[in-house]
Amino acid sequence: MYLRKHINPRIGSKRLNELTVPAVRAFQDLLLADGRSQSLTGKVITQLGSLIADAQERGHATHNPVRERKRRKKPADRHKRQLTIGVDIPTPAEIRTILGAATGYRRAFFVTVALTGLRASELRGLRWQDVDLTKATLTVSQRADKNGDIGSPKAASSRRTIPLPPMVVNALKEWKDACPRRDTGKKDAAGNPIKELHYVFPNIKGGVESLRNILQHQWRPLQVSAGVSVPVRDDAGNLVMALDDDGQPLLDGNGMPIPVVAAKYRGLHALRHFFCSWCAARKEDGGLALPLKTVQVRMGHSTLAMTADRYGHLFPSTDDAEVLAAGERALMGV
Repeated sequence: MYLRKHINPRIGSKRLNELTVPAVRAFQDLLLADGRSQSLTGKVITQLGSLIADAQERGHATHNPVRERKRRKKPADRHKRQLTIGVDIPTPAEIRTILGAATGYRRAFFVTVALTGLRASELRGLRWQDVDLTKATLTVSQRADKNGDIGSPKAASSRRTIPLPPMVVNALKEWKDACPRRDTGKKDAAGNPIKELHYVFPNIKGGVESLRNILQHQWRPLQVSAGVSVPVRDDAGNLVMALDDDGQPLLDGNGMPIPVVAAKYRGLHALRHFFCSWCAARKEDGGLALPLKTVQVRMGHSTLAMTADRYGHLFPSTDDAEVLAAGERALMGV
């Protein structure tokens, strides 16, 4: 099925020696831009790797770019690279644009993510009883795993209480009235189901929302509609143009072809990264200027070293030229 429906229509005409690591990445981006889910896209890429592996065994291919790409993406290698604002972390301007385009559920959800730094699992398991809108605090006491099962937070340090900025409080107050309620299994005197507020960001039935739905139907479309997107390119670096049902290029109001675009930031962790950068930034730069230890607690990291290793470079340096010159004068008595 994957070969017939997804692989052949897009790269079936390519020779095996044309399938490079960049070509596989371009194919993945194209699948996502066409509306395929992250899960389905992963399965298609895995199937492609299996097909190429079979070709290798038969002597028709000399290398497997899918397997090579996986080796390049080992966690140890990924964590050696510093997170970069504007690449891995949304800029403050991008956050303003994204939040400005969000309404209803999206506004409440993404304002909360960006200004509290909660993990996706913590957000999906968040209950209204964990939110105190009067005291403006939020307590992380449980999480929802990828299957929607509720359990303890990731680590003991993940249990924490976070202060809420006014924007989050106001967004949650507005959302609370519209938030779907879950069925308690009980009925009132008239025989109608009794429903209750439970999860803060539930699915339409009031249960645990899936991460896939949040990413595919909320986070990524919101970025594209807000203009925080990147053009999709093929393996040759050429822009991929949007096509109509007849396979003809779609044109804008000026008669120019419309390129296919995708969300700039794929996962919700980008917003968690932003929260940490906001905590670390100087007040004159619009940040909170919090100490590293406070940021560790807000992020729910198990150790201070974890916070320092991952985000230490985002904290402003205190040894710039002016500070060094003053220290030199004091040392030398001049």
